[in-house]
Amino acid sequence: MTTADHSSTVTGVGADQAPTPVAVGRTEVLDVDEVGGRVERTELPGGLRVITEQMPGVLSATVGIWVGVGSRDETPGLGGSSHFLEHLLFKGTRSRTALEIATAMDAVGGEMNAFTAKEHTCYYANVLASDLPLAVTLLGDLVTDALNTAPDLESERTVVLEEIAMRDDEPADAVHDLFATTLFGDTPLGRSVLGTVESIEALTRDDVDGWYRSRYSAPSIVVAAAGRVDHAQVLDLVRAAFGDRLAGDVRPDPLRTGDDGVPGTPAHRTGLIHRRTEQTHLLLGSVGLGRLDPARYAAAVLDAAVGGGMSSRLFQEIREKRGLVYSVGSSLTHYAGSGVFSVYAGCAPKRVPEVLRLVRSGLAEVAADGLRDDEVARGIGQLKGGLVLGLEDTGSRMSRIGKSELSYGEYLPVREVLARLEAVDTAEVRAVAADLLARPTALAVVGPYREKDLERLGA
Repeated sequence: MTTADHSSTVTGVGADQAPTPVAVGRTEVLDVDEVGGRVERTELPGGLRVITEQMPGVLSATVGIWVGVGSRDETPGLGGSSHFLEHLLFKGTRSRTALEIATAMDAVGGEMNAFTAKEHTCYYANVLASDLPLAVTLLGDLVTDALNTAPDLESERTVVLEEIAMRDDEPADAVHDLFATTLFGDTPLGRSVLGTVESIEALTRDDVDGWYRSRYSAPSIVVAAAGRVDHAQVLDLVRAAFGDRLAGDVRPDPLRTGDDGVPGTPAHRTGLIHRRTEQTHLLLGSVGLGRLDPARYAAAVLDAAVGGGMSSRLFQEIREKRGLVYSVGSSLTHYAGSGVFSVYAGCAPKRVPEVLRLVRSGLAEVAADGLRDDEVARGIGQLKGGLVLGLEDTGSRMSRIGKSELSYGEYLPVREVLARLEAVDTAEVRAVAADLLARPTALAVVGPYREKDLERLGA
């Protein structure tokens, strides 16, 4: 069980407008690709959606149950509830113990796990195609019939606290949570997916089980499956797993708007965690673009050229030319109505001022002058290749269609994403650079620095 609280989306999927609703219970064929795969979608009574993608030539399948709830939905007093619940659901249901759940999956050589993010939670299993019925049954049981007992909550509380401690012991992870708080402040996007020691220690069984009962409803759930799958079979399995939850004239929950008090500029200029580490870990960045912003494709090309690979400006200038760091790079993260552009670097404490100077000057240069045509072309090629190569396995395909339905409300074929990337030109990238890279920045630092030291970092 993991969190996914600082993962990046590069190109995104989905359309810029909400899709036209279709009849409940009717299956749509969303895509038939050049090698014969099909993407199909059905909205069932009760508001639950099922989307599948066939992958000819594979012998496995991955199924995921996506729930549209994450840390962004929590109040400060319930901080970490979504992630805590993700752990707790594996502790047993009315029909299966935790050991029986684990044994059933191990017996077929499958993998079952889950992760929590800011805006969703996903439970997934990767199995041989012949074992797909088992996977859907087990995952459906977890999501619909968890016990969430008080003894299980107490034992798992210790596990979650250990995960927080593990995050704190890993500076490269801690700096991401610190950066979110520095950038967004005490808002839903600024708080950690894990919660805090104080919030986890205060959560009661009623808190967590109440979160489960109120949030895990059919209209907020998408079931996605990819691989050697048959849409009609998956529908039958889902109907059996969810039972009477699939009833009533209820439509899926609307897409998030992002209207929850997230600031448009950094809440704080700097954030610092003092640690006696050999390296200082840095994140410098700004509030970015929402996931449906029309400029997101140009921003993705900009990100790739500035800090997305070994040929990027930041990597070449700071690592290859000067040898100041081992790791440096930029990333884009998109949420509903907001996002993040950031640059990460890890280096010896004495090199921090020089590294930050180079990062800032590099970003300022691109903001003022844009990118060259060859850099834009290389960025587009990098994104296109990365997108296609990243979709070679059933898990990545499942994730793509699940996120497209839950977060974008519509499926966008890979070829359409590629076409949108190919359509990006140098002028578009220049325009988004002039906006995005000139925005006020926040800086997060984890290492052997103190507050007084931040002044010499230009913070």
